Amino acid sequence: MVELSIANGVVTLEVRGLDKLWSLRSRLEIPLGHIRGVRADPVIGIGWWHGLKAPGTHLPGVITAGTFYQDGKCVFWDVHDPAGVIVIELADERYDQLVVEVADPKAAVALLLTHTAGTS
Repeated sequence: MVELSIANGVVTLEVRGLDKLWSLRSRLEIPLGHIRGVRADPVIGIGWWHGLKAPGTHLPGVITAGTFYQDGKCVFWDVHDPAGVIVIELADERYDQLVVEVADPKAAVALLLTHTAGTS
């Protein structure tokens, strides 16, 4: 799971607990202007295929964490429970997408949409 915060025009996603070990990342910082879209998506995390991991951890039904390549995209994952997933579409970043689990997907999407309105 990640904890999301916004300050000084930058979204910080702080990877929590042992997910730092599984994803090989402790935090991601993204300028608000690089966010092209955000949505809650409880379906994307279901299933066993999330792409080629490089590096990362994938135990179907348990955790998907780290960097994955699928359909020509570089995607960062940190998901245990698909019900809490948000997808953040990016431009001009190492990752094309962030697929992360948050405590309150509806609130996280609303927060990001409020702060990114008019930045693209």
